[in-house]
Parts: sequence; C-alpha cells; structure tokens
Amino acid sequence: MLVPALLVLLFCLRGHAGLSPHFLQQPKDLVVLLGDEARLPCALGTYSGVVQWTKDGLALGGERDLPGWSRYWISGDAARGQHDLHIRPVELEDQASYECQATQAGLRSRPAQLHVLVPPEAPQVLGSPSVSLVAGVPANLTCRSRGDARPTPELLWFRDEVQLDGATSYQTLLKKGTIESVESILSFTPSSHDDGATLVCRARSQALPEGKDTAITLSLQYSPVVTLSAEPQTVQEGEKVTFLCQARAQPPVTGYRWAKGGSPVPGARGPMLEVVADTSFLTEPVSCEVSNAVGSVNCSTALDVQFGPILQAKPEPMSVDQGEEASFSCAWHGNPLPRVTWTRHGGAQVLGYGPTLRLPSVGPEDAGDYVCRAETGPSGLGGGAAEVRLTVNAPPVVTALHSSTAFLRGPARLQCLVFASPAPEAVVWSWDEGFLEKGSRGRFLVETFPAPEGRIGQGPGLISVLHISGTQESDFSRGFNCSARNRLGEGDTWISLGRREVLPTIQIVAYTIWIIIVITGVALCCWCQGKALPLSSHPHPLFLASASFSKQKNQVHIPGSSHGSSLRGPEEEETGSSEDQGSIMHMDSSDLVLDEEGALETKDPTNGYYKVQGVSVSLNLGKTPGDGLFLPPSSPLGPLSTPPFYDFNSHLGMPRPCKLSRTQAGYLTTPHSRAFTSYIKPTSFGPPDIAPRTPPFLYASFPTPSHCRLQTHV
Repeated sequence: MLVPALLVLLFCLRGHAGLSPHFLQQPKDLVVLLGDEARLPCALGTYSGVVQWTKDGLALGGERDLPGWSRYWISGDAARGQHDLHIRPVELEDQASYECQATQAGLRSRPAQLHVLVPPEAPQVLGSPSVSLVAGVPANLTCRSRGDARPTPELLWFRDEVQLDGATSYQTLLKKGTIESVESILSFTPSSHDDGATLVCRARSQALPEGKDTAITLSLQYSPVVTLSAEPQTVQEGEKVTFLCQARAQPPVTGYRWAKGGSPVPGARGPMLEVVADTSFLTEPVSCEVSNAVGSVNCSTALDVQFGPILQAKPEPMSVDQGEEASFSCAWHGNPLPRVTWTRHGGAQVLGYGPTLRLPSVGPEDAGDYVCRAETGPSGLGGGAAEVRLTVNAPPVVTALHSSTAFLRGPARLQCLVFASPAPEAVVWSWDEGFLEKGSRGRFLVETFPAPEGRIGQGPGLISVLHISGTQESDFSRGFNCSARNRLGEGDTWISLGRREVLPTIQIVAYTIWIIIVITGVALCCWCQGKALPLSSHPHPLFLASASFSKQKNQVHIPGSSHGSSLRGPEEEETGSSEDQGSIMHMDSSDLVLDEEGALETKDPTNGYYKVQGVSVSLNLGKTPGDGLFLPPSSPLGPLSTPPFYDFNSHLGMPRPCKLSRTQAGYLTTPHSRAFTSYIKPTSFGPPDIAPRTPPFLYASFPTPSHCRLQTHV
C-alpha cells in the first residue's frame, strides 16, 4: 500500500512543476543606426506577474508606457506573456545592455547588447574643390573625416570608380580616448594626363556601407606633351616629307626647336618642317623640342625611307684545301631588307639564301667564282651583285699541250700545261734514262713559261717545254712524262713524240734532178775526153747545164751564175769577160754520183785525167714549213736556238718552186772555208704560243730564198 501512494504523490508533484513560469523568447544583441527604432523581444509562459526591463542593471519600471523614459515603451499582449521593449529614436545614450525580468517568478533573461551606429559625415579634402599641382612633381592629397561616427569610418580614394592604391590613413585621438578625426593621405606623382581629372575621397563604415563622397578636380601645370608625325611616314628616297609637331601644355607653349641626328636644323622655328628624304633619315631621326614655363620636351621620329640594296661588306676570296669547308659572307643594306641569294658565276641554280654561304667538303669542281646577289624588293628599287672567288687547293692537274711531231735528227719540242694551287714546287720531265727539272742535259733542255689563266679557281698555270736537239729513233718509241707536285700531291701526264716523214713526191723530184745532174756530168766528161779540147771553147749540147772544165786550172765553169766572180782564181778575174764568166766549181776528186740510199758518192768521171780530188755532197730536198735546209748544232750540249740555214738553189740553177727540207742534215765535206756561202743567223726560241689555231711546233720562221741554189767548192 505504501509504494502506490508514493507513486501518486510523485505524479502530482511533476504535473505541478510543468506549470511554472519560463521564458518563451529572450532578447538578443541588436545593432541600430542612430535615429532608427530598436525593438528587444521578451515572452514568458505561465506567468502573469510584473515584468520589467533593466538598462545596464537600472530598472526602467513596471508600467507599460515606462514613465520617465519618453522614447521607451513596452509593447505586446501581457496576457499572452509578450513584453517587448521599444526605443525610438535611438540615440547614442541608448547603447547599453538590456535584460527582461519576471520579478515575482525570479526570472532574468540573458543580457542583450544594443549597439548604436553613427554614420560618418562627408569627408573634407584639403584644397577642394580644385587642387593645383605640377606634373612630374610628387604631391600629397589629404582627406579628413570629423564627428562621432561609430564605428570609425574608413577613408578611400577613387578615380573613375576605381580605387587608388598608395593611400595612408591616420587617426587623431582626444585626451579622453575618443577619436576626434580620421585622415587619409594619398601620395602620387601626377602627370599631364591627370589635368582635369576628378578624384573622390569616400568615408565608409558599417553604419553607412555605401559611404559618403567628396570629389576634387586636379588642375595641373605641366611641360608640353608633344606628338610628332610625318606625312607620309613611308617614302621613296628623294620624295618630300612634312613633319608636324603638335603639343599641349599648361602654361602655353613658348617655342619650338628642330634637329636632325642631334644637329639643329637652321631656319626651322614653327610646328611644321618640310624636308627631302634620303637614306640618312633612317639613322638620323628628326626631333622637335617644345618649351613652356614648366620645362621642355623633346620628341623624335625616324622616317621609313625605301631604297635599293647597298653592299656593306664584300665577300672575301678564300683558298681552302680539298675536302675542307668554305664559307662566304656578304652584307647588303636596303629598305625593305633585300633578299640575298648565292649562285655560281654564269649559273642560274640558287645555292643558298641569306648573307652566308657554306660549302662543306669542297672539291676541285667547286672552284670558281660565286655571286652574292641582292634581289629587288617590293619597292622595285635597285638590286646588285658581288662576286667572290673560291680557290680549291688540290694536287696539280697536268695535261699535254698539242700533239708533238718531229723529223728524225731534227729538233723537237714537247709541252705540258700545269695548273695547281698552291703553286707546284717543281715540274719534272722524265724518260727512260733520266729526268730533268730545269736547265739542260745532253740533248735536252727545259724551259718554263707562265700560262694564260685556266679555269677560274684552278690556281696559277705554267707551261713546261722540253726541247730535244737532234731526235733519235728511240725518242719516237718511248714516252716522256711531265709531272708536277705540291704539298697536296702529284699529277702527271705522258706525252709521245710523233715522227714526221718526207713527202714521197718531193723525194722523187729530188732524186730525178740529181740523176740528171750526174748523167750530165758523166756525159760532159766523156765528151771532153773524146775531143781533148778545153770545154770552154767546145760546148756540147748534151751538157744541159752548159758547164765547162778547165784542164789547166782544174775548174768547172757553170755559165749563168751571178756569183762566179767570188769563186774564181786570180787569172780568171783578170782575163775573163762579163759574158762568158759564170760560177766556177773547184773539184778535187770526181763527179757527183748518187748511191743506192740516195746519198752522194764521190767518183772521178775523168779516170784521173784531170786529177779531180774528192768532193762529197749530201742533200735532201724535202719540203718544210721554213722553206730551207736545217743543220743541227755542232754540239747537242749547246744552247737551243733556230738551226743554221743554208740555201743552195742559186748554184743549182733550179726553178723557184724548188724548196729544201730542214728534216735531214745536209753536209758539205770540204776543207775550204768558202764552201758555204749562204748562211742565215739563227734566232732564239720564243715563248710558246698556245692559241687554239697555233701549229704544234712554234719555231722561228725561216726566210724563203729567191731561188734554189747548190754551190760546191771543188
């Protein structure tokens, strides 16, 4: 029974506790602008007693209208427990801590803090509404906010609604600790572009988020702001150009001064200048200096003068070894910049573009002239080219010069042409039994002459000539080697000597003439023996040459000779007449007879009757380019020159077309010093002529005798 009774008692006590007074709503912190209305809510449940508000612990009273507090009152339905506190208009003194209390129930709400915000006043800018500054001189603008604004306002600077950086803020405090004012200083260096600009100082706080503005206008004094232009800006060389110098300044402009390349232009004073454009305007700009009371400003501009290519740096010739790299550079100046191409001289193929040409691993075929050409630009002005030579150093190139032929036992000349870079150290002729670099050796002599320029870039050339005096059979069967060497190698060529033969027709004619002469001589001798009379008084018709013999003087008289007087003895010179005197042949042995090989053999046709002593004459009548007979020098070691020339035609009584050969030697084996009466002084060898139509042998010309002669001394 006791336990159930306790449970009923606890249930009753619990129900009585749920009906006790309590807060349905408590006041919260509140922020109110000065002058606005503040409302602090408070609601109680199961409470019908007195409710009052306290301000910083001071009770405001239990009445709803709160007497003594004219701006305060309590609103709401008290039966429902609503007891809201109203303050209107809110003043700074209303900022405090407020509580809602149920005195009879002993209930107190949590404190609610009322914050009163005071909007800032419009700030002040020192010097407003217009501030005068000097462009380029640092300046400070001061903005100040005064009053009891709460919270302390923030001062900001704006230009065209764009906030400016670089402002510094300061706060000034009163002695009692309150803030008297706030200042913001904007430091900047104005320019001429700031003239007439508007700056805004804005005071902004929580009480006035949009803030309040104060605007000022900048009035600047600045040196001239210059704009220099040229019309037209792009010109051809030689055209007229007008420069215009426009300036704005505060205070106004006081003067203009023009210069070109730093040197004043005489006579130029105003804002306009007219000139004739040339290439110097590219590197010497035109400047205009404008002045006022604040200062001077100089502005310059360069003209775009178009002109054709001008060579600034010529390419330098190069000499490189075979296999190495060659590089050429040339610099062209022009406006617009010319296009540079590289080609071979005389060729159309473009080898490269730009100021540099590189040729890797050059060979002899790369030697020659190269052309650096500047092409005409869009302006159509000018154009130009520069040539440079590439020399490729390589082993010598040796070639035979013409084909070489000669007569047996006659002179010969072999020639080789040598081109080399660097120049050859030596040119050597070699054959079976020896070699010769220069000078003479036996029958051989070497001469060297400079050669005409060969292929461009091949290096200097020379001609080496091997002279042979008195050729032999072996000279025609062997080869002669001409070799040259330099530091890069050696080159050579083999040259063969061809043999020239006497024309058969001329040989037959020569043999026929000699047979007639021999037969005539034999017949004359026989006729003289039969008559036993002096031939001078009994001429015989068979003696075609009209020759007469003198038995007493052992002489043969040949009428018709124009040189007889020089060969006669003393007696004939005294007694002979001009009509019957002719050439006299002194005979020592015999008549002239041809042997089997065509040589003359000495025999006595009188069988000792006239005691004629031997005469030997060997002649060859082959045709030669010089139209004469050639006898080789007596010594093969002597200096090489044109061989002696002998003319026998006048004494033979031959017709003019007869010509004697210089191919084989002619000897007159007689001890008399007057045996040879016709002699032409030899001339020296001249330098070789390698013109395209020049014959292979370049000997001195031999004069053609007026008629063929044979003169013997018997």
